[in-house]
Amino acid sequence: MTTRLAFGALCAAVLIACAKTAESATPAIAAAPVATYGPDAQPVAMDTVLLRKADLGRITGDSTAKIIVLEISDFQCPFCKTFHDSTYALLRTNYIDNGKARMAYVNLPLRSHQNAWPAAEAAMCASAQGSFWTMHDSLFDAQERWATIAKADTMFLRFASSLSLDAKAFGNCQSTHATRPLIASDAERASSAGINGTPGFIIGDSLLSGAYPFADFKRVIDANLASAARR
Repeated sequence: MTTRLAFGALCAAVLIACAKTAESATPAIAAAPVATYGPDAQPVAMDTVLLRKADLGRITGDSTAKIIVLEISDFQCPFCKTFHDSTYALLRTNYIDNGKARMAYVNLPLRSHQNAWPAAEAAMCASAQGSFWTMHDSLFDAQERWATIAKADTMFLRFASSLSLDAKAFGNCQSTHATRPLIASDAERASSAGINGTPGFIIGDSLLSGAYPFADFKRVIDANLASAARR
């Protein structure tokens, strides 16, 4: 498979998963085996309703938008935080919130980051309650506070409470690792597409690897929007 086709396959997998999870009790994106990836990857019992909600919750924007921006990221990655702090809000304002593009988050928690997996699970557990993007922001905003601490889940539970989530349901989601199948599948799909570092962004047929400034995103997105308009 060529690099371009691999990127396209990853993008299509996210969109197809969304469509199927809206109709089915079993999330398509959770099909990859969880035992092959992760810090202590072990099979977990699947709560298919929770997984369906979590899967859909990390996609934002108008469903009729011509292009989708895939953010392949690790919540503990310093460069991912750089993107979040300097570019993310501009991207949302100029393209996502006005319906020009959709955005989806693909988890790629790196093994070198001790709390990357718990953070990804926190985000996906929040996603199951419809609050992925607010937890996404909380995790990046406070990254330096939780990145190297023991028992980071305790802090993530406080974040959930501050976002008015159901703390009991969130804590249960964390402790049972209920969203691990989604995260493992994300990571395996990203790896299959040749993406092994963070942050990475697939925009139409284009790949940006790194925390580029907004001007670079604008150039790539505008080119892909123009291409989509000609089809």
